[in-house]
Amino acid sequence: MSWNWSEVSSLSLHSRQQKPLGTEWAARLIPGTASTCRSRKKARRSAGAGILSTDASISNSFYGAKCGPHLLARVLPSGVAGENWLPVLRDYAVVMLNWILVAQICVPLHMVFPGVAVSDVFPAWPVSPTLIGIALLHGVLINSLNRPEKAHLAGTDLRGQTQALAKAVFCGTAVLSAALQLEGFTAQATAAVWSAGMLHFGALWGCRWAEVSGYRSGLRVTRGVRNVLIVGACAAGRRISKHLAEHPELDRSVYGFLDDRKPLGNGVVGRTSDLMELARTGFVDEVILASPQDEKVTRRVLYAGRQLRLDVKMAPDLFGCEPEGKLESLGNIPLISLHEEKLPVGGLLLKRALDVAAAGGALIFLAPVLLLIAIAIKVESSGPVFYKALRAGRKGRPFHCYKFRTMVKNADDLKEALRGRNQRSGPFFKIAGDPRITRIGRFLRCYSLDELPQLWNVVKGEMSMVGPRPHPLDDVSAYTIEHLPRLDVVPGITGLWQVTARQDPSFQNGMKLDIEYIHSWSLRMDLSILLRTAGAVLRGSGE
Repeated sequence: MSWNWSEVSSLSLHSRQQKPLGTEWAARLIPGTASTCRSRKKARRSAGAGILSTDASISNSFYGAKCGPHLLARVLPSGVAGENWLPVLRDYAVVMLNWILVAQICVPLHMVFPGVAVSDVFPAWPVSPTLIGIALLHGVLINSLNRPEKAHLAGTDLRGQTQALAKAVFCGTAVLSAALQLEGFTAQATAAVWSAGMLHFGALWGCRWAEVSGYRSGLRVTRGVRNVLIVGACAAGRRISKHLAEHPELDRSVYGFLDDRKPLGNGVVGRTSDLMELARTGFVDEVILASPQDEKVTRRVLYAGRQLRLDVKMAPDLFGCEPEGKLESLGNIPLISLHEEKLPVGGLLLKRALDVAAAGGALIFLAPVLLLIAIAIKVESSGPVFYKALRAGRKGRPFHCYKFRTMVKNADDLKEALRGRNQRSGPFFKIAGDPRITRIGRFLRCYSLDELPQLWNVVKGEMSMVGPRPHPLDDVSAYTIEHLPRLDVVPGITGLWQVTARQDPSFQNGMKLDIEYIHSWSLRMDLSILLRTAGAVLRGSGE
């Protein structure tokens, strides 16, 4: 049976409670960004509340009297050259190492073929002052001709970076070769320069390929498929949507279009005034302004995107301006990034690596224990050893969560009859002395051994060792809109709520603890929760 989260979430959209004031109920949660959130709250208070009241200030600060310079000042990253100093140093190091490699080849050749080797560049020892000077000059020429700002414009476009690099290496090598010939260097020295140039291109291209591939892989692992809202169901918007549908490797899925002029249907899911609610219920990560013809709407969408912590991009032809910020191309339509939320990609990648290592190691180490538990369950009662239930994962996507079966075979059929005895508040079901639990199941729950099969969910990437616990789909369908941020991250086997307020029946308190965990996330926090969980398991505090 296939499940569609849009169908599940729609159950809770018809009976929404009154939405809270402000935009916190709709803001996307990014792990480990508590300080950022506090600073933004302060900024919002100083700027004034509400979207409509800030239109004038946004107009003055973002557009200004002269559209071009003011727009570029807001869009361009501060100090492009300053931000790229590490890649520049890397390129210089690569050029230097390549010249040393050429020298290591040429010096032995000089001993065997004195008339062929380039003794004027490498007189006796590979690392000579002449070599260092030539290598530095070569690096300066390549980096100057490559123009860091153009490399920045290329973003993650490897093809554009390759073309720029090839042109820079060729021109830089040609200039250096001509300069050495004018200084009286031999033809063999010119051959060494061109050999080094070919090495430079191969090595520098390899660095860029590894950087782009690593960046894309890191984003794929940490943020998954991104949901996109396109503002404007025009021809450009349809082309962008078609391009994303035809290129799944871009890891983007179009949630729908917002358009104030087109009728609802045919992909149009709402108006620009519906951005906040649709962004929250659709777990939207990015907004693309495909047809920014109305300045007021553009300002409003940009402001809302910033408040909701969404990436905002638009077609660069903005009222006659020619922006020079970070660009990418979708379906031959160039897009400029107006606002981009930074994910802690490195930390989340390390968290994923530790999850796989810990879960995989635990499954191997505990294999005999898992076998004994399976035999005990099978001996006590009929039915499968494992209980496989649908749970809501990241962005509400359903997945099969594995547990050892601790209840009778028809436990799900008996659940509705027992809802009147529910001891938890909110959309969460749990009762003490549940008659459906078997004897071996009660023991497994006491020491949380029934959760061990979820280590396989961790290996598959559906869960993490630490995170908010995944709720059943029928519980999630009762969420109100302010509860949905809990689903912005991968669920976990254990979490902050489990080690601080496990017996607290309040759903709202559990929700606050889960959101606090997302805001304050760090690897140290995960380790602390795992250690506290181990203590709770040994005490047998489970139910």
